[in-house]
Amino acid sequence: MQILSEKTQIDFMGKRKIAMVFSALLIIISFTSLFTRGLSFGIDFTGGTLIEVAYPETADLGEIRDLLAEAGYADAQVQHFGTSRDVLIRIAPRADRASAELSEDILVTLKNADDTVEMRRVEFVGPQVGEELTEQGGLAVLYALIGILLYVALRFEYRFSVGAVAALVHDVIITLGVFSLVQVEFDLTVLAAILAVIGYSLNDTIVVFDRIRENFRKMRKGTPQEVMNTSINQTLSRTIMTSLTTLLVLVALFFLGGEIIHSFALALIVGVFVGTYSSIFVAGASALALGVSKADLMPVEKDGKEAEEQP
Repeated sequence: MQILSEKTQIDFMGKRKIAMVFSALLIIISFTSLFTRGLSFGIDFTGGTLIEVAYPETADLGEIRDLLAEAGYADAQVQHFGTSRDVLIRIAPRADRASAELSEDILVTLKNADDTVEMRRVEFVGPQVGEELTEQGGLAVLYALIGILLYVALRFEYRFSVGAVAALVHDVIITLGVFSLVQVEFDLTVLAAILAVIGYSLNDTIVVFDRIRENFRKMRKGTPQEVMNTSINQTLSRTIMTSLTTLLVLVALFFLGGEIIHSFALALIVGVFVGTYSSIFVAGASALALGVSKADLMPVEKDGKEAEEQP
């Protein structure tokens, strides 16, 4: 892996303007979709009725969806829950029907087709709870970004903290934009995935920043751009291997994990792609644009008396 990093001499920072234009285009598309199409919020945010039923044998989700569609519930979300015999049904709130009436009507519809079906539980999520979850979820992301800004500023230098947060905001906006474009349901599991993407992307960025700081102190010659290029090339093999191994697991979850984690896996897959890209092009380029130099990362020289007192 070390041999590979020594051979790679890609001029990443030389292509940073092209990357910035590409990122700006993706962000514009994401914002346009978010403002025009919005997100397809799940029952966690919109409120509604959640019904769990049990069958004595394996339940056919396709047949259940067809039954509910014929009864006027084409928008019902049906998925296995725990085992293939347990089914979870989510119904969005309706202005003309009470939640209790919805659950009773759905149970009758299912029993007409199979009288062995058994009701396990019914939960109602009100619109007010959904609004609170939306607000708290947004605050969770905001607090995470503020904490990261302070952490990177203390560990490295304020220009690097701005670059790290710029990369993370870039990742979050594009991931949300993808969900808006494809209209995949956005629920609490996706929000958890967004926070996981922030942590994953930050980890990659910190690895690159550590090498940049180390090389700023070791390389006596070379411009900041050259130092950053060397550092990114040295960590490139690690970045690629980490991303590929993570994607292998996420792709398996996406295709084999079932509908219940489909959105979660999709958010992480998009986040890993975008996070890897931003760690290479966005974070360092932002710090470079703010004028970071060797002097900013060199250790502070101590006075003569203070230096003598050091062991």
